[in-house]
Amino acid sequence: MKVALLEVLIRLSGCRSLKEKRGRLGGLRERFGRNTQVAVCESDHQDIHDLAAFAFVVTATAASVIEQIFNEIESDLPNRIDGEVISMQRRWLV
Repeated sequence: MKVALLEVLIRLSGCRSLKEKRGRLGGLRERFGRNTQVAVCESDHQDIHDLAAFAFVVTATAASVIEQIFNEIESDLPNRIDGEVISMQRRWLV
């Protein structure tokens, strides 16, 4: 079993409230968490209006499957949010 983590940092320019932040990031968990191999959570900056960090943990029997899922997340994520992706970092856990 392989396990990897994709950490994403997002800037939400002009965001003035946590309610607006939730709206601008709307559906990330629902969209990417549909895949049973992916766990999604807001991992940092929960109380900061204009910044968000998300963690995507993926498990699979082959590293190539994880790479494919990460590629899909990285290409689709910018189209799903009203913000700017500042960084994406992959790490193998197991």
